Amino acid sequence: MSESREEQGARQRSVEAGGAPAAQASWTFFTNHSHVLLCLARDGDQTVRRVAAQVGITERAVQRIIGELEEAGTLLKRREGRRNRYVVNPQVALRHPVEAHCRLTDLIALVVGAPRGEGGA
Repeated sequence: MSESREEQGARQRSVEAGGAPAAQASWTFFTNHSHVLLCLARDGDQTVRRVAAQVGITERAVQRIIGELEEAGTLLKRREGRRNRYVVNPQVALRHPVEAHCRLTDLIALVVGAPRGEGGA
């Protein structure tokens, strides 16, 4: 199955933004949901376009994931002027039974580093 032009563009933007090249990215330890969440935990002022480039997925996929994270109570989206600001709820438990004993704050601290207050964890 071949990639669409949009997927190829997103993959190229990901590599340009410091993401892994396609040959190295055949699978990852985290899902796209966690990648989006970690990007927004690092910087809650990012645009959907920038997150999409970092994760290597389409802007539409990022928007869908953000909606699902909001619905789950994991992410809060606030409108500030013409932009959105995202705030992660660090006290939410991870969803899979294997890691349900951990909270988002644990994952964010491990991957992103220490929480930086609002806009981060």
